[in-house]
Amino acid sequence: MKLFTSVHDVPSIKQFVKDALELKANPYAHQSLGKNKTLGLVFMNPSLRTRLSTQKAALNLGMNVMVMNLDKEGWALETQDGVVMNGSTVEHIREAAAVMGQYCDILGLRSFPKLTNREEDYSEDFFNKFVKYCAVPVVSLESATRHPLQSFADIITIHETWTKKPDGRKPKVVLAWAPHVKALPQAVPNSFAEWMCKAQEEGMINFTIAQPEGYELAENFTPGADIQYNIEEALAGADYVYVKNWSSYKEYGKVLTYPDGWMMNNEKLKFTNDAKVMHCLPVRRDLELSSEILDGQNSLVIHEAGNRLWAAQAVIKSMLEELK
Repeated sequence: MKLFTSVHDVPSIKQFVKDALELKANPYAHQSLGKNKTLGLVFMNPSLRTRLSTQKAALNLGMNVMVMNLDKEGWALETQDGVVMNGSTVEHIREAAAVMGQYCDILGLRSFPKLTNREEDYSEDFFNKFVKYCAVPVVSLESATRHPLQSFADIITIHETWTKKPDGRKPKVVLAWAPHVKALPQAVPNSFAEWMCKAQEEGMINFTIAQPEGYELAENFTPGADIQYNIEEALAGADYVYVKNWSSYKEYGKVLTYPDGWMMNNEKLKFTNDAKVMHCLPVRRDLELSSEILDGQNSLVIHEAGNRLWAAQAVIKSMLEELK
């Protein structure tokens, strides 16, 4: 693997999950792969789980790790070609990414959308130019439209915690929109939906999205998903509920009006099949998700966050194997 940006870079989710769980069982079995290799992690935005889990994954594989908060510690970057750089930008992405590729064997990049221009964000211009000019394998630590390491950890968690049923029933997974105080990107729900739709194709799950009117994701991320607008009806028979807020895609970046009753709590869990509840974190307690769920036995958020390590390690291991 030379690039990890989405589920489309993964030939088989089932096999990739198997690889991750093997690493979880034996974290240090492949330290020779990373000997004398360096992972560079480049952050344009804040991070807790992604930063720590990816660093730890690389260390488990015997790599050296360098981390740079480029938005705070680097020069202001120019991304457009053909401009006279007589303004606030100091360095062009062509040189910046190419230099980082000189120092690192693998690079990870995290960048968020501006949520003002849909075409610009969904073109992934910044991310794609970074990949082009660095000339080494790149793992997405989240981009304007996707967060694949999070989604990989999510499917690992579902696979790991699902008890096979005698009748062969697959788990019903519901992505449930939740309220928030500000506009958030679609990257996590886009990515989660994309991975779950692919997992549904592979016969692993059944997938439903529950959202208020106006919060539909771009259709190319949701092929085969059962999309519903009534949260209680969508939750019926659910085995897993993935709670996440996102702003509107159609009215890009806007927070639209919505009816009351979209925050997940124990009362709503009564509509489910005693569902396990997931969230990518950070989470705003008692706004997106109730404290009674987060502190209760149905919550998987810490288990899920722990699996971020094994998701990252499986991806980096695959990249290291390409470098041999």
